[in-house]
Amino acid sequence: MLLATINSSIVLISLPGIFTGIRLDPLQPANVSYLLWMLMGYMLVTAVLVVALGRLGDMMGRVRIYNAGFLIFTLTSVVLSLDPFHGGSGAMWLIGWRIVQAVGGSMLMANSAAILTDAFPARQRGMALGVNMVAGIAGSFLGLVLGGALVTWNWRSIFWVNVPIGLIGTVWAYKSLHETGIRRPGRMDWWGNTTFAIGLTALLAGITYGIQPYGGHTMGWTNPWVLAGLIGGVVMLAAFCVVEMKVAEPMFPLRLFRNAEFAGGNAATLLGSIARGGLQFMLIIWLQGIWLPLHGYDYADTPLWAGIYMLPLTVGFLLAGPVSGALSDRFGARLFAASGFLVMAVSFAGLLVLPGDFSYWVFAALIFLNGLGGGLFAAPNTSIIMSNVPADARGAASGMRATFQNAGMVLSMGVFFSLMVAGLSGTLPHTLSTGLTAQGVPAGAAHTVAGLPPVGVLFAAFLGYNPIQHLLGPDILGHLSPSASAHLTGREYFPHLISQPFHDGLVVVFSLAIAMSLAAAAASLVRSRPAATAPATGDTGQAAGHRGGPAAGADRSDGGRQDPA
Repeated sequence: MLLATINSSIVLISLPGIFTGIRLDPLQPANVSYLLWMLMGYMLVTAVLVVALGRLGDMMGRVRIYNAGFLIFTLTSVVLSLDPFHGGSGAMWLIGWRIVQAVGGSMLMANSAAILTDAFPARQRGMALGVNMVAGIAGSFLGLVLGGALVTWNWRSIFWVNVPIGLIGTVWAYKSLHETGIRRPGRMDWWGNTTFAIGLTALLAGITYGIQPYGGHTMGWTNPWVLAGLIGGVVMLAAFCVVEMKVAEPMFPLRLFRNAEFAGGNAATLLGSIARGGLQFMLIIWLQGIWLPLHGYDYADTPLWAGIYMLPLTVGFLLAGPVSGALSDRFGARLFAASGFLVMAVSFAGLLVLPGDFSYWVFAALIFLNGLGGGLFAAPNTSIIMSNVPADARGAASGMRATFQNAGMVLSMGVFFSLMVAGLSGTLPHTLSTGLTAQGVPAGAAHTVAGLPPVGVLFAAFLGYNPIQHLLGPDILGHLSPSASAHLTGREYFPHLISQPFHDGLVVVFSLAIAMSLAAAAASLVRSRPAATAPATGDTGQAAGHRGGPAAGADRSDGGRQDPA
């Protein structure tokens, strides 16, 4: 899990170095698609495949699928580092092999929680899942520091780092992991898999392209292809639900959602993932594009320092995750999961009122609090979901949990970027136009720059670029005084220019994150209604979860499972 999630964020922070390494200009409008697919392709494929691979683990053995994922992940890391092309061809090589790598990552993510649920009794399950969730989410933050450090040396090294870990892990997994869960031979639900894959891919791809400008608009939500993807995706997902209710051996048994705690846990996963998914991107833009340059850091160094300055987020998560998992085993999972989301809502409120040029220690305290909130809810939320399903459906349930988590990340990026662009479009053109003319730039040239889509400025800040020199060009800069030219292309002018418009967008983004966090807290508190009778023996929680009835001892959120231990 650590390997899979480090890989996702290590590419995120290293994009400036990758684009330089393959000689691709990220500020060219035609190259925005490459940027988006490098960011979102891995998560999109993972969201689509984890349910099917979880179901395959139920049928063929979870350890077998997990080990195959480790091997695929390691081999594709080697191939990615050997990219022989430049420009668009180099970008397509990386995007294509990242998609293959996502297959291996999906195999790991779909079955890891199910393997742990099989291996640990109910009284220890929260702690075990807590360590696993800490590894997973901490990896997404540790990757930022690793990527920032490695990309300054060689951009290919961000893929090499996976190879020794992957080789050791693959050998260890093949030698040490053994099947302890219940295998249920069956047939693959091809219609369900097909409708789900097409529907989710179309929906998430539509959201991805909706961020891009289209037809003179700042975003692409009026693009017929985007609308076709969004509408067609929803229709195909509706068809998937119909198929799953008809087939004898569904890819994902929708009857599990009759269990209120299982349904509430997954709803909280989705809402929480949307709330915090875009946070990483917003903080990176804030640090790399604005705060670090204003405090004397060169643009070439901002990826490394952005990762370092975000460490309090990781520390908060690492501290709270295992403790929350262990305590939830004793006192019940729902209260800890809901408390975590409330703490996150408070941290988002603090970030919302923070000025653009903030005091770092206040910023560090707020993102530490956000990490604590994430650590509080991670293991209890997973325990609520995994303890309320029958043993033979744990692979599918683990896959669906991962799907909600990954789909929430992609949705979050689409929603957060759209809200940010909407916020920027109201004030950024005027700010750019007046700021440039004040430095002697001709009104026509200033108006042309101000008319560029805000998403270009947003990506420039995200990648740690100062685009003024690129946008104005040597002809215009050559006609300005040396002092004005130096000021425009210096370290502080662009960050000062976009600071206020960016903060206006942040207010909208963090307001949505607060609402999502509060809704996730409410979903975590959902209880099943008490049953009239409960089985006296056997795996009671599994039976109850299977029927959609409550589990005995539901307060522990272990499904009342009478473990063989």
